[in-house]
Amino acid sequence: MSTTVLLELCILIPACGALFIAASSRFPNLREGVTITTALGLFCVVAALHLRPDALHLAPIVVAQPLPGLPFILALEPLGLLFASIASLLWLITSLYTIGYMRGNNESHQTRLYICFAIALASTMGIALAGNLITLFVFYELLTLSTYPLVAHKQDHDAISGGRVYLGILISTSVGLLLPAIIWVWHLTGSTTFTAGGLLAKDLSPVLVTVLLLMFAYGIGKAALMPIHRWLPEAMVAPTPVSALLHAVAVVKAGVFCMVKVVLYIFGADLLLNTGSNMVLIYIAGFTIVTASIIALRQDNLKRRLAYSTISQLSYITLAVAMLTPQSITGAAFHIASHAFGKITLFFAAGAIYTAAHKTRVSELNGIGRRMPLTMLAFTVASLSMIGLPPAAGFISKWNIFQGAMSSDNLLIVAVFMCSTLLNTSYLLPIVYAAFFKKEVQHLHHDHGEAPWPMVVALCATALLTLVLFFWPQIPLHLAAQLSGVGR
Repeated sequence: MSTTVLLELCILIPACGALFIAASSRFPNLREGVTITTALGLFCVVAALHLRPDALHLAPIVVAQPLPGLPFILALEPLGLLFASIASLLWLITSLYTIGYMRGNNESHQTRLYICFAIALASTMGIALAGNLITLFVFYELLTLSTYPLVAHKQDHDAISGGRVYLGILISTSVGLLLPAIIWVWHLTGSTTFTAGGLLAKDLSPVLVTVLLLMFAYGIGKAALMPIHRWLPEAMVAPTPVSALLHAVAVVKAGVFCMVKVVLYIFGADLLLNTGSNMVLIYIAGFTIVTASIIALRQDNLKRRLAYSTISQLSYITLAVAMLTPQSITGAAFHIASHAFGKITLFFAAGAIYTAAHKTRVSELNGIGRRMPLTMLAFTVASLSMIGLPPAAGFISKWNIFQGAMSSDNLLIVAVFMCSTLLNTSYLLPIVYAAFFKKEVQHLHHDHGEAPWPMVVALCATALLTLVLFFWPQIPLHLAAQLSGVGR
């Protein structure tokens, strides 16, 4: 099987899987078996790409050309392979978790959820493999549309309201800012193809570059830079598997993935450093990191606290790539992986607590570690990763970002980094302390143990991967390091 076919299968497998899931809707066991099989097939195809020496050197594939000079192109580069690997692996694990969650909570419309999951993963693979801005935009919009039914899944007042905010912000920013920015790039260059070192000419005026960069930054609403961030906490009305995969991996990671691609492959380091436009992005990301962390500290609802934590952690990636030093770019790419494994574990744990104990608030978690020790141990490991402490994967990405900040001699970035680390500790470790060392509140007592076994297996697997990624980071670190010279 050729490498070209493997790239096409990355999109076709989840897309076809959605059709087979729909066809098996009357038979729950078969439907869920198809989901697991589809996810496993996608993971195997992406894994096969790692074994192909020519994968990262393959000529771009022109899938279609609806208009002259505007082709749909698939291409593979290190960041895309890293993103595709993370999404495919975590879809497989989340599929197992979702089975336990949906059955444990007797959720309705389960077939629709599995179908939309599959379509969302096909869109995510399209974003990862997009060879130009036009292809990226099409799959970016498909991802928004396919995840809207997931956010509004419960169809009550809160779900419908949250879904409207989600859809309204993401569509308005992409159509109102991202699409015009893409058209502007095409007008300036006659192309939208991602190019190592940057597509834009190096003699553009600083004002033009800054305005265009801001259009991309806020047009890519999924990156959740403040103030274009409200959609993410509003989307927490979705079932926890949706929050876990789409808002810890596919949707939000698609946002920061697009940011990194645009900075390195459209603008390029030389253009941004010469014009100083990257500093605007640094200030916005730094503000988002600190402000979102402060807001997270004040949230009693566990999923909303994790949502604001995500907003903060995403901006680490934007801040790091905007610094444009080799180590910071490596840290930005690696943080896509480390944050994905850590944050999905935190959401898995939140869903397990809800399923087993029917608790959703941080103030209700006193003593729950004695009833759900595996869940809270996994939560502890993921919390260490979010803070950036060993032996969790977040230490590696944050260490690289910190080294990049030190090498750039920007004390403001260092101050933001240190402040955020203290805030991360303040809103995560008290949960761990309360779970294991505080007495359970008697009037909130429930006779329960761990959540259903598929959920526990899944959250333990992602917590273990967070540790594995610390001790054996070679594959993602190798792909991340290849980006350090791309921007120039």
